[in-house]
Amino acid sequence: MASGLASDLFRIKTLERLNADAEAGDDKLERHLGPWSLIGLGIGAVIGAGLFSLTGIAAAEHAGPAVVVSFAIAAIACAFAGMCYSELAGMIPVAGSAYTYAYATMGEFIAWIIGWDLVLEYAVGAATVSVSWSRYVTRFLTDTVGVTLPGSLVHSPFETYQLADGSMANGLVNLPAIFIIVAASALLMVGIRESARVNGAIVLVKIVVVLVVIGVGLFYIKAQNYDPFLPANTGTFGEYGWSGVMRAAGVVFFAYVGFDAVSTAAQEAKNPQRNMMIGILGSLFICTILYIAFAGVLTGLVHYDAMKGDAAPVNTAIAQTPFPWLKGLVTFGVICGFSTVILVLLLGQSRVFYTMSQDRLLPGFFSAIHPKWKTPYRSNLFFMVFTSALGGFLPISQLGHMTSIGTLLAFILVCIGVVILRRTQPDAPRAYRTPLVPLVPILGVVSCAAMMVSLDGETWLRLLIWLAIGLVIYFAWSRSHSRIGREEGDRVTTAM
Repeated sequence: MASGLASDLFRIKTLERLNADAEAGDDKLERHLGPWSLIGLGIGAVIGAGLFSLTGIAAAEHAGPAVVVSFAIAAIACAFAGMCYSELAGMIPVAGSAYTYAYATMGEFIAWIIGWDLVLEYAVGAATVSVSWSRYVTRFLTDTVGVTLPGSLVHSPFETYQLADGSMANGLVNLPAIFIIVAASALLMVGIRESARVNGAIVLVKIVVVLVVIGVGLFYIKAQNYDPFLPANTGTFGEYGWSGVMRAAGVVFFAYVGFDAVSTAAQEAKNPQRNMMIGILGSLFICTILYIAFAGVLTGLVHYDAMKGDAAPVNTAIAQTPFPWLKGLVTFGVICGFSTVILVLLLGQSRVFYTMSQDRLLPGFFSAIHPKWKTPYRSNLFFMVFTSALGGFLPISQLGHMTSIGTLLAFILVCIGVVILRRTQPDAPRAYRTPLVPLVPILGVVSCAAMMVSLDGETWLRLLIWLAIGLVIYFAWSRSHSRIGREEGDRVTTAM
């Protein structure tokens, strides 16, 4: 009995089976995405408000101007995982990302855990960002065109806002948050090609915004703001000095989170063996250059000490230039950044759910492909309703760390997966090979585990509760409906 349970939990889906399933049948995801579309998805997921908020926080509280070094260190930590993702995405060009890779290396049970984790990660991430998107859009409309939306329609029932007479009232629904989730989901349902084009256009706009801020700011940098470049440690770990640089690296790491969503589109890439590596590592490289340049300009415009306790350090820095319109441009850039983050998170969410449904670990209803659009429209529709409800009716802002812990767990499993496949299938074709295996994967595991440990207890508790719910579903339904499990059972019955 115990051996039977163990064989069920750790049954794997072979590389041959994974690739064959991806290409089987007429109703399948279509390969439309080239290298630039994949890079666009990566940049769309990575560059959001973190660029404009975490940079100032990390400089003011931890590293000073040396925050540029912190961004470089965080990028190296991401690169460890990015190289591992690139190898597996080329070997296994199938939707599902870390879920699929775990199924091929560590077995069904681990795959279920990471798949269930990713579903929550992307849902909470998209919903949280939709709430922030709503706030920025509301402020942008008020500041630029003088349109003020009713407070009851931009706050959830659990949030309060101030009325004109100074009294407080509860909101009804956050309509802008619902709107952006519905709009992004509708676009994803219509087609991956159309989604990639819209994402690419918005990504181009927000890169231009970032470059304008950098380009204008360069002319108003004051050299004395870089002195000292590395402030002396105060005697407390993490407050300046090299310990502060490392603490800041942990803070800004979360500005990079999201590039893993590129791998969920592997089944829709034209030449995944080549293009997935370009999409993942290319987007990481471009984002790193933009982050370091932006951090350098920000700390050159205003002394890091002046940013302490500043809720809007970028606006303070922009005030050092004679161009007040830059403030509105930054807000517009944040809105664009949030829009593409939501789009790519919803893309990743639907593809993981679709793949789990194909494997019958979730009801097969969700793996249906639209005959015209060639998208998993039922998965998109389900998460449109679910995620928009989270954003519109719940106070979920404090759950943002769920996205981070879920991503870090996925990174760890992907790094482990590379080591396992190098041992179990050393001769399998690899368009891209992670260098220095097992050193690079081990460094990826260690760096990600260290950042997971640094997260607060409430975040861990929420993750454990969600995983406990997932275990109940797996043992009550998924294990017995598993497509591979049923096929193995049929073969045993036939043999008898």
